[in-house]
Amino acid sequence: MSILEAIPGDERGRTAPAATAHGARAAGSGGSGAGPVLLLAAGRAVAFAATFATPLVLARVFDQAEFGTYKQLFVVYTTLAGIAQFGMAESLLYFLPFSPGRGGRYTANALLVLAAAGLACLGLLALAGPHLSRWLGNAALPGLSGLLGAYLMFMLPSMVLELVMTARKRYFGAALAYGLSDLLRAVALVAPAVVTRRVDMLLAGAVTFGAVRLGAALLYLGREFRGRLRPAGGLLRDQLTYSLPLQLGVVLWVLVLNLHYYAVAASVNAATFAIYAVGCLQIPLFDFVLTPAANVMMVRMQEAFTARRPDAVAAIWHDTTSRLAMLFFPLVGLLLVTGRELILFLFTARYAASVPIFLVFTAGYLFTTFLTDGVLRVHADTRTIAIIYAIDLGLVAVLVPAGMAAFGMVGATAATAFTGGVIGKSLALIRVKRLMGVTLAALLPWRSLGEVSAAAAAAALAALAVKPHLGTAPLVLLAAVSGVYAAVYLGILIARGRLEIGTGRAPGVSG
Repeated sequence: MSILEAIPGDERGRTAPAATAHGARAAGSGGSGAGPVLLLAAGRAVAFAATFATPLVLARVFDQAEFGTYKQLFVVYTTLAGIAQFGMAESLLYFLPFSPGRGGRYTANALLVLAAAGLACLGLLALAGPHLSRWLGNAALPGLSGLLGAYLMFMLPSMVLELVMTARKRYFGAALAYGLSDLLRAVALVAPAVVTRRVDMLLAGAVTFGAVRLGAALLYLGREFRGRLRPAGGLLRDQLTYSLPLQLGVVLWVLVLNLHYYAVAASVNAATFAIYAVGCLQIPLFDFVLTPAANVMMVRMQEAFTARRPDAVAAIWHDTTSRLAMLFFPLVGLLLVTGRELILFLFTARYAASVPIFLVFTAGYLFTTFLTDGVLRVHADTRTIAIIYAIDLGLVAVLVPAGMAAFGMVGATAATAFTGGVIGKSLALIRVKRLMGVTLAALLPWRSLGEVSAAAAAAALAALAVKPHLGTAPLVLLAAVSGVYAAVYLGILIARGRLEIGTGRAPGVSG
């Protein structure tokens, strides 16, 4: 279980860079075709459905102050879960396929490091409860931070479960673990909350789930490695040498993603923070598509380098970017058109004030189209990634408070989206241009991006034009506006020859 799987529902951040990098190496080594990918995708789809539904239920069970407290707690969880892994869980995707005979030792090393990190998180949160309460202005946190620490203590070492299964080609087991684990977690969180309407009981359910999951993971690993699950100091040095440099980028990325939450939480009460957190709603489809897209792109690029065809790298980059743009640009456009109805349908009218925040937050997804981190990793330029994240973090630390002072909570979201999207991606693209040795005109598939942007904009205008005439019920309006938007967008692409009927792909784009 990676950082993305460790975070319940919309507490997930946008794609964690380490997970993408290691996943590509595993995909490249496995070479087992579409079947395993579909199995894992099915398991992740079930997991996404279960975890995405959790906050939707809790928003109806808790009042805004309680829901805001829940959100604050899991922002802390997200931050610590990302930082405290030390890259050890993800390192198994690299070491196990290439040294299966030492798999038990590598896994035992990861378990020990993650268990120690979990204990450290428990101690930190138990001691820091009063300070956290003062920092975030929420008197409920001291009595809850210890439970959150216990949840982390169990969850961190259990993160190795699905990764070991995947690395050892137990794809059906990994898919089952992904789906079943998140279903059980959703029940463990939601059931106590529905029955008691208390945040502490929700956390007690989470701790119980974490203990059961860790027990199941240890039982599986003991049977999988049969006496070989024991640590080895020499191998641990290899794992840390491999994982810590990449983890530096992950830590910076986690801080960039979450700093705005802390800035807002420290400035408003828990009920108002609930409005902000709902506005920063994560859309699982983006992460669901980005991870395999990045994995495939990096594997294809590595193959091109191996075949001594550096010219093919730019073609693969253009191909991936065009494909993602054809999906992400219209999806962002549709979310901007239907954002109000979506928030009201998912979270009720109590969160109408979240709509402007959601619109700004959603616009930031446009920049995820450009998988610059993948290109930099293929060129082994992880140093640049860390530098860019460090620059992003410094800018976010300055611009988020300034944005809040000028525009309120919308300003905090806009500052984060601008920094990570415009500034961060621009710096990364400059480096990608140099590594690929291409001109600015050849850096991106400009014509494809222009056509897709125009089609998405035209579809948005058409949907906005008919929206006032389609009724007021949120669900009916969502369905009708989405239908109009999709019909116009796809119609334009087909008319322009950008999409072949019956194939679902752009002509000339290779698989």
